[in-house]
Amino acid sequence: MGKFKDECGIVAVSMKNHIDVAELVFFGLNGLQHRGQQSVGLAVASGGVISCYKDTGLVNEVLDEKILTLLKGDMALGHVKYGPETESFQIYAQPLVINYKNGTIAVAFNGALTNGESLRDEMEDNGVIFSTKTDCEVIAALIARFDKGDIGAAVKKAMEEIKGGYAIGVMTENAIIGARDPMGIRPLALGKINGGYALASESCAFDMMEGDFVRDINPGEIVIIEESGVRSVETGCNPSRAMCSFEYVYFARPDSIIDGKDVYAVRESAGRVLANECPANADIVIGVPDSGTPAAIGYSLEAGIPFRQGLIKNKYIGRTFIQPTKLQREIGVRIKLNPIKSIVEGKSVVLVDDSIVRGTTMRKIISSIKGVGAKEVHLRICSPPIRFSCYFGVDTPDIKDFIASDHTIDEIKEELGADSLAFISTEGLLSSLGGSATDCGTGYCTGCFSGEYPIEP
Repeated sequence: MGKFKDECGIVAVSMKNHIDVAELVFFGLNGLQHRGQQSVGLAVASGGVISCYKDTGLVNEVLDEKILTLLKGDMALGHVKYGPETESFQIYAQPLVINYKNGTIAVAFNGALTNGESLRDEMEDNGVIFSTKTDCEVIAALIARFDKGDIGAAVKKAMEEIKGGYAIGVMTENAIIGARDPMGIRPLALGKINGGYALASESCAFDMMEGDFVRDINPGEIVIIEESGVRSVETGCNPSRAMCSFEYVYFARPDSIIDGKDVYAVRESAGRVLANECPANADIVIGVPDSGTPAAIGYSLEAGIPFRQGLIKNKYIGRTFIQPTKLQREIGVRIKLNPIKSIVEGKSVVLVDDSIVRGTTMRKIISSIKGVGAKEVHLRICSPPIRFSCYFGVDTPDIKDFIASDHTIDEIKEELGADSLAFISTEGLLSSLGGSATDCGTGYCTGCFSGEYPIEP
């Protein structure tokens, strides 16, 4: 679909005296499959021993019944990953398990460090050997270096060294630790499950495990889950909050709550704002499924234009639908998203989507809608134009491939074949989030829209 791709999702569960927590994490990871389809990993702790299995593929493919039967323990840490093609190998799957002087730890990571390379260079100069180029391995090495018998203090010390947007999950032989970057760029939440506790990148994972969402981990907070319960360690480093606004636009599942905000409600609100900012004279409103649908419903409700399900999504294509021939490339989008002729024929259509990156897919969607007889297609986008790369854990194309980086709005409209085109303003998006870019209590990162980042890239 030519979208930005978030790189990871983390799930961890601790339930003392229960040896089947791996199965719970399996369900939680299924709930976060949208955050990464490249690889899956699951580590379990039992009797002071950490075991791990990981491979490339989807959760159901990697963690089959046989593997889950072997992974017994009362604590588990799981991870789903999406990364660049250079990391499409089993060695890059997480969690990363390392043995060191004070024991064994499994580490899972979501995000990116802005000083990861310099930290790696420094440690390599001091004799540290790395097997991958991942930030996760840098963090694991720092924790091992600083661990003097207090894992919470070691994680805190590591956080004083690293910079960027991240959420970290760590499992020792007897504890699970979660940590969120000081600006809260990447999400992390705490849940409760049948007498135990859990961590996850999104609250929807707790629903999949039949647990309850307790609260979001605060920016700069470390949470330690032990047999005695849960305790919090504040790092004392809490600059202005800068949660990734694109989590609400596209990355997160609509049934998640992130930093106290219902993702579905935010998307519907953004659609309402878009209808006021960018009205259109049309007969129906349709959304690009799935992430464009809540915004389309919001647009419809605010504009008083009927919402119709005009595009049907094929849910059985899979993540790697290969198009080796010219014919397959031509019809590929129609196989994934097919317009319903009886709904759009002869109609002026407002087409709502969450974002445009390259524009290739949107061009084909508009062409297919007009191809079955739509009179007009007015394209409305619930995020500002994307013109800049992300440096905090999102796999973004080269900036030269962003259609908005070197095209005006009118040029993009002509390129896509739309009859009109409008994007929500940055102020409009932030108002749907209930915050502003400068309010330290409710601030958001808008770097991919504005080029202004909360941390120097």
